[in-house]
Amino acid sequence: MVRCIFLAVMLLAVSSSTPAAEPDIVIADFEGSDYGDWQVTGRAFGPGPARGTLPNQMQVSGYEGKGLVNSYYDGDGTTGTLTSPPFKIERRYINFLIGGGMHPGETCINLLVGEKTVRTATGPNDRPGGSEALDWSGWEVSDLVGQMARIQIVDRHTGGWGHINVDQIVQSDRKREVLADKTREFVFQSRYLNFPVRNGTQKRLIHLLIDGNVVREFDIELASGEADFWVFLDVSAFQGKKGVLRIDKYDPLRTSGFDAVFQADTFPGEKDVYRERRRPQVHFTSRRGWNNDANGMVYYDGEYHLFYQHNPYGWNWGNMTWGHAVSRDLVHWTELGDAIHPDHLGTIFSGSAVVDERNTAGFRTGDEKVLVCVYTSAGGTNPLSAGRPFTQSIAYSNDRGRSWTPYEGNPVLAHIHGGNRDPKVIWHEATKQWVMALYLDDQEMGFFTSDNLKSWRFQSKLKCFHECPELFALPVDGDAANARWVLYGGNGDYLVGQFNGTEFVTEEGPIRYHYGNCFYASQTFNGIPASDGRRIQIAWGQVNMPEMPFNQMMLFPVTVTLRATGAGLRMCAEPVREIARLHRDRKQWRDSALEPGQDLRVDPRTELLHIQAQLGVRDCQTCGFIISGVSVAYDTQKRELTCQDKTAPWEAPDGTIDIELIVDRTSIEIFGDHGRIYMPMGVQLVDKPASLDLFTTGGNTRIESLVVYELESIWH
Repeated sequence: MVRCIFLAVMLLAVSSSTPAAEPDIVIADFEGSDYGDWQVTGRAFGPGPARGTLPNQMQVSGYEGKGLVNSYYDGDGTTGTLTSPPFKIERRYINFLIGGGMHPGETCINLLVGEKTVRTATGPNDRPGGSEALDWSGWEVSDLVGQMARIQIVDRHTGGWGHINVDQIVQSDRKREVLADKTREFVFQSRYLNFPVRNGTQKRLIHLLIDGNVVREFDIELASGEADFWVFLDVSAFQGKKGVLRIDKYDPLRTSGFDAVFQADTFPGEKDVYRERRRPQVHFTSRRGWNNDANGMVYYDGEYHLFYQHNPYGWNWGNMTWGHAVSRDLVHWTELGDAIHPDHLGTIFSGSAVVDERNTAGFRTGDEKVLVCVYTSAGGTNPLSAGRPFTQSIAYSNDRGRSWTPYEGNPVLAHIHGGNRDPKVIWHEATKQWVMALYLDDQEMGFFTSDNLKSWRFQSKLKCFHECPELFALPVDGDAANARWVLYGGNGDYLVGQFNGTEFVTEEGPIRYHYGNCFYASQTFNGIPASDGRRIQIAWGQVNMPEMPFNQMMLFPVTVTLRATGAGLRMCAEPVREIARLHRDRKQWRDSALEPGQDLRVDPRTELLHIQAQLGVRDCQTCGFIISGVSVAYDTQKRELTCQDKTAPWEAPDGTIDIELIVDRTSIEIFGDHGRIYMPMGVQLVDKPASLDLFTTGGNTRIESLVVYELESIWH
């Protein structure tokens, strides 16, 4: 904050020593519902100014107010012109915001004097990729002062980037310009470079260069005034070195936050981490930024490694990097910092990790066994790799995952089809080889094998699910001699069948796995010892965390089993037994009747709860829990469980239901019939009084057993 105040004082001092400029003259701000007295030809500009992004267009940013000229109306195939009425040139400069295609004479803004084009400008994009952001540009027109002129915006191009975006055309005595590639130098003596972020501002591309080489690249919504929060770039690996921080485009009024970047051994807000108002207290979340898919889950020598898709520099998706946390008990997590960073092959999309017990890849250099991460290098999703396809890469660690080295021979699997991604790798003991399940695009999974994790052979493919494959074997009802293989995709729906190391043969499915509103992209741990024997899963919890410096979460770890039911083999999910480590106060009820209108009120002292109940429901119509105003109810007539707008079918043939709930600030995870019903729900319980009631309607409910634990925070 001191740095921002100093900058503001300096700008005020400079402005007070210069003559006051004449006020700007607005030619057009495009805030109206139509173009007024501007002349329109063709269809490209639509019936009036666009309100931001148009259908099927990448996100448009950088415009001011609510409206702008956007000739992407009905796509790049439309053409037309938009011409202003005559105006008198009265200032030295005409400034405007511009974006879109770089096709001179075809996607452009022109200044017309008479019928002659005397100035012109285009958007910045002339190849696939790019950005729909608008930036300041303009013309020096002092030689034209006093003359009558018109502005004409042109779209005559029908191919890629065949559109133009324009906003806020003004006459001014000051030139609004964006400086390209402004830099700052640092000699790194501290752990972090700290950046101010304000959500909704225009993203800028940042590079960190060491010895002339780009070592970090990301885009960021830099704050130019008060920051919503600060994020950090860990530079501890570069201690003592000189680094050059570069911003692709610098606007003194929009990106002055670049001047506020500073290094320190802490980051602003660090003292409040894990105590923020919406921070989940029994679910993993990253200190800063966005997270999505669980990645690289692997157990090694007493530690569970959780990697995850991470944007370290913003509240929204982007800059895909592998975040990394470890735990010794599956409930308390220590965030180690980002493990794998974007490089010349792309940003780092989802994947998996293994312990290379036999050193098949030859990476081992010490006493520790090698951990190997297998991930998608996501091609042209960052400028360094523009135009590259999605490929599969590996990185390895010889120090228990504390540092990672990308394999110099990456990629290990070339592009195959479309957006092929998300490799799940396992060791297939029966055939003594590595197996990869890979999403091939268009609902297809491919299977590949390798002897060394570096060279992969295609074996087969199967039409089934969308992205994020998972492949593992489970014993049926705990019988290791009667095992089946499970294959599933991003939404958790699964197939049950046989897998021989090269081909999956479906016996049942697809089968629905969960009934909630926030489950996606789960993964199970590789490497759990046979003496433990569990298959443990963690999923991405798709829950927004508004007004926070972090966003999204991980669902609570569950033990996955395969049970024989009347409907066939079904996967079940129950909270891992380690939840008992969080148990604090306990309240219990047994063998009692609950009557309609006489709710059982628990009055917990915290919103963090673990509830286990066995309820006799023969005589009631509905029963369930009201948790801080949120209902979780079982309907005996409809035979279904309901929470908010989600329902799950649930038969109770013996008139009894077993239900278990984990309650946190932003979620209620519901488990019915010992995990046969799995309903993770994102809810917002923040700012509501902690309350818990058990209710019944239409008759009595028998409380066979009810145990309510208050939970301690995993961050204590």
